[in-house]
Amino acid sequence: MEFTHEHDSLYQTTLKFVQDEINPNVPQWEADGIWPAHEILKRMGDLGLLGINKPEADGGLGLDYSYELRFAEALGNCTSGSVPMAIGVVTDMATPALSRFGSAELREEYLAPVIAGDQVCSIAVSEAGAGSDVASVKTTARRDGDDYVINGSKMWITNGTQADWACTLVNTSEGKPHQNKSLIIVPLDAKGVQRDTKLDKLGMRASDTAMIFFDDVRVPARNLVGQEGMGFMYQMMQFQEERLFGAASMIEGMEHLIQETIEYTRNRKAFDMSVLDNQYVHFRLAEMQTEIEALRAMVYRTTELYVTGKAGMEELGKLASMCKLKAGRIAREVSDGCLQFWGGQGFMWESEVARAYRDSRLISIGGGADEIMLGIICKIMGTLPKKKKKPSADTEATQAGAA
Repeated sequence: MEFTHEHDSLYQTTLKFVQDEINPNVPQWEADGIWPAHEILKRMGDLGLLGINKPEADGGLGLDYSYELRFAEALGNCTSGSVPMAIGVVTDMATPALSRFGSAELREEYLAPVIAGDQVCSIAVSEAGAGSDVASVKTTARRDGDDYVINGSKMWITNGTQADWACTLVNTSEGKPHQNKSLIIVPLDAKGVQRDTKLDKLGMRASDTAMIFFDDVRVPARNLVGQEGMGFMYQMMQFQEERLFGAASMIEGMEHLIQETIEYTRNRKAFDMSVLDNQYVHFRLAEMQTEIEALRAMVYRTTELYVTGKAGMEELGKLASMCKLKAGRIAREVSDGCLQFWGGQGFMWESEVARAYRDSRLISIGGGADEIMLGIICKIMGTLPKKKKKPSADTEATQAGAA
């Protein structure tokens, strides 16, 4: 993956914004349990950072995903995992399907304002009984004239208390679970939407996460993204960018944590020597840095194949799943390993390493748990056992007779 001056300029613009506008406010946002999404996203929209790989016709920059990669890497320098995640929901989780498959009218009404920073959005897929198992969502949208009438609930919705709308996965028919779902843009100020419950999380404390209830919520039928019944496929495509973005946004944050740990252990004395002088400590830090470099190489390769079109959707799905799996596991390893070297100070709630420890745990859960990523990888590799066909009634009767 080769980067141009334009890539570097975009990276530096994002990095400066993180250092000047986000990091100084992180302690207060963590204490408040919420970040000012409209305020921060408006400033980012003014800088052109919210539609990097979105069409120019919708207000975006019309660049390929390699530029979005550099944006995600720069966001990784946030001292809170909450904010890059919440921004990523807007840029890479709730809007890819709308950008690709939404009508011109729908994009003008919902995508363009998000790119400009005038609206905040969220992705509403998970439910209390359907997190990683997307096919099991129960929320329904019944067609009634020119409207859909939506009933159900969504759980763990990032930006949920502040978002203007949510790209919502619903069942629009009684068909097979992979063919009966649709994505619908639901304005969250619509009558029948209730989202007052802000969830109290282990980590990602500065990001507001909500439960959302839909009680006979009427939405214009034109808010359908693409074709009815294609929602599951559209969401699987959105997951690819979500997982790639998530992995990319972890890289520099983990490197920062290692550098901070190097400085702390160099200055921390134990038994008349610095902690860093212990061979186990500097070897362990070297091992973790090596793992980060391996993740970077995987993310870059996947992005290059995505941008050049040299890999099909199935191969990209496998690689994006690998990136997310590796990122989650390395993040847990690095945050836990670094915290250990900080000793008692690492166990303090307000320390940066403790925050990273709490925040990073979500990476192996949200957007598809590690086990789901492994299942996807195994399926595409062709290593899953083939399901046996259920015997017919005639066969069962014959077997019973033989017995």
